[in-house]
Amino acid sequence: MTKLEREVMIFLQGYAKNRYSKYVIAPHIAAMSLKMNHLYEAMGFKNRVQMGKYMKCHFPELAGLKPVDKLWKKFIYDSINRVAPACFTCKDQSNCFACQLAG
Repeated sequence: MTKLEREVMIFLQGYAKNRYSKYVIAPHIAAMSLKMNHLYEAMGFKNRVQMGKYMKCHFPELAGLKPVDKLWKKFIYDSINRVAPACFTCKDQSNCFACQLAG
């Protein structure tokens, strides 16, 4: 496990609804967040709505804190003051909510 993956996992675990969410779901999301595509795609969801429902089920308090117009991966990485690896090569930076790389 990389340092970045561990940071994401620990952050998510702090908001986990139960032990399953904390010890199974949070580590899985942390690993998938390192993939070079959108988090919902890496997680196997068809769209962001499905991802949102999943997060609300496992991390309800965190889901309540996320701005509606911010993507999950962006929100998670902003919350730990980091930039997701995929952001450096993303072709959609100009459309990303307050993208730090878009300048």
